[in-house]
Amino acid sequence: MKEKLLNAKDRIISEIWNAITHGIGVVLGVVFLVMLILRSIDEKNLTALVAYCIYGACFILMFLMSTLYHAIQHKKAKSVLRIFDHISIYYFIAGSFTPPILLLTDGWQRIFFLVLMWALAILGTIYKVTIKNKMDKYKGLSTVLYIAMGWMAVFLINPVIHHRYWQFGVLMLIGGLLYTFGTLFYKSYKLKYNHVIWHLFVLSAAVVHFRAFYKYL
Repeated sequence: MKEKLLNAKDRIISEIWNAITHGIGVVLGVVFLVMLILRSIDEKNLTALVAYCIYGACFILMFLMSTLYHAIQHKKAKSVLRIFDHISIYYFIAGSFTPPILLLTDGWQRIFFLVLMWALAILGTIYKVTIKNKMDKYKGLSTVLYIAMGWMAVFLINPVIHHRYWQFGVLMLIGGLLYTFGTLFYKSYKLKYNHVIWHLFVLSAAVVHFRAFYKYL
């Protein structure tokens, strides 16, 4: 967020709400992870247990990094946390892909998609570390990369259709649209508290995707 467009008071208010909204995400992430673990154990499904542990850990990681970045105002600490905040998004995307990949695909498709998504997360990490001093300059490109990585979900349409998981597919689509539409607010620097609105879209999309996993996968 280009905080220079806000006065000091509004910056503080914005950061407080940014921390609160994604702090709620941390709490929900813990609750969701426990729910998914208990269900996997009840169903005696080891693959689901592994998939959801990875997903839950990445969910919590992303919201935690975001919360810390917005809550801590120490300049040097904040600059470091900003990098972790951005990097964690790649792992959250890869983590969100892991359950459908492990539970809806098999054979070469499973291996290919898993390697692809996690390789992209690692490459994203290298990219963010490389441009750490030029993050604002390449902010637009970073947003495009996040969206492109997220919409790789279209390659999982066939497994969803094959298993007739229509409700799951619809919820995943809704979540993806929420993330994508939310970026319009993320880039709307002239809109007061645009970053808080963006956070609400991210939180809503994450909840929708959790519901897709818990209820239909």
